[in-house]
Amino acid sequence: MEAIIDSADVLRLKHGDVPLPAFFPDATYGSVRCVDAADLVGCGVPGLVMNCYHLLTRPGLGVLRHFGGARRFSGWGGPLLTDSGGFQVFSMIRENPKFGEIRKSEIIFRRENGEKLNLSPEKCIQAQFACGSDIMMCLDYCSHPEDSYELSAESVDITIHWAERCKREYEKLLAAQNARGVAQNEHRAAHGAYRETQNEHRAEHGAHRATHGAHRAPSQNIQHGAQHGAPNGERPLLFAIIQGGGYRDLRKRCAEALVAIGFDGYGFGGWPLSSDMQLIEDILQYTADLMPDDAIKYAMGVGKPENIIKCEAMGYNLFDCVIPTRDARHHRLFVFTDTYGDGDVDGSKSEDKSRGDGRLLHSTYYILDKAYIRDSRPVSDSCDCHTCQNYSRAYLHHLAKSDDSLLYRLATIHNLRFYAELMERLRMRRRSADGAGHG
Repeated sequence: MEAIIDSADVLRLKHGDVPLPAFFPDATYGSVRCVDAADLVGCGVPGLVMNCYHLLTRPGLGVLRHFGGARRFSGWGGPLLTDSGGFQVFSMIRENPKFGEIRKSEIIFRRENGEKLNLSPEKCIQAQFACGSDIMMCLDYCSHPEDSYELSAESVDITIHWAERCKREYEKLLAAQNARGVAQNEHRAAHGAYRETQNEHRAEHGAHRATHGAHRAPSQNIQHGAQHGAPNGERPLLFAIIQGGGYRDLRKRCAEALVAIGFDGYGFGGWPLSSDMQLIEDILQYTADLMPDDAIKYAMGVGKPENIIKCEAMGYNLFDCVIPTRDARHHRLFVFTDTYGDGDVDGSKSEDKSRGDGRLLHSTYYILDKAYIRDSRPVSDSCDCHTCQNYSRAYLHHLAKSDDSLLYRLATIHNLRFYAELMERLRMRRRSADGAGHG
């Protein structure tokens, strides 16, 4: 597939440019908890991840189609990545087999109310087109690093088979979408030409009507139609997911098969953490090396800042996770500790001591700590977010103690801004490294 990343490491999408590396917060049901679209823009969020399975169940495809997609429905105007929902479904089935079964043709999922959902590769892609996604994910068979070799091999075989079907359905729906765009443009152009003829006819019957016809210049209609076309650079992207658990030969087989099919990006499939919650760095690095360098390398579900820093150094350039928003609701706020007044890195006031290197050093505040009762400083002296520009640690502590929902919004704004700044610092580190390499 054609190159999608320009020379400045920017991913060009229909609904906005995404500088890489980038972090997309999770908007699972169509919203990032506690904040709205204006807050997200203010935080510098470049894109969102919504979950196809959850949107299928609530509000449903009928509602999304009625509104013209998830973007218009939610009020978010920027880039949108939709996950297939396979990870969530497999997690539930793994936890309790009564929720369904995995077949070679599809996933049969049974909800607690008895309703059955059939999730096939084709239906998954159809749903993502209905959402109006900028980036679509293939349905995959998610495995765990500690799964047996046999189960991991089965997940690879099914993942490859489903990826082939996803690609075929994607190409079919994209061709149909492009054909509709061409037909609409031709209709608008024909309508404009008809109006031009009508205007010329009116001109023969008097200066007044000629003037009236000139006011309705057909070229405006033709140009308006062209704006609704589908240029090649504006098509939705399709990513595949590399499975294989903790087995290098399976990861290699899966990656080679998916690259042969051809996708715009590749995600690390399965759990990125071991049973003791440690990043499985060897498998992550090995899998990143299997991905083409001109494609997006997506570390799915990697969200702790220190883990993002490690994975970016491995070559990954797209991340998503619930950590910044979930931690905000649990009173944990991230700060950089390389600037004066931030972080209290001796550990007396921060839940975690500094992690990272240089300008990536960071720490975590637990805002309920009694040390903040009279602290007039913002969460971070160097942060430009709405929260730090307007509120003190003492006030956030008060909101937390009062269980006021405003705390969740303000804390979420700060954490999302921290992640946006983390991405910028990683980009600066990459540019510095590239400059040194050319020196």
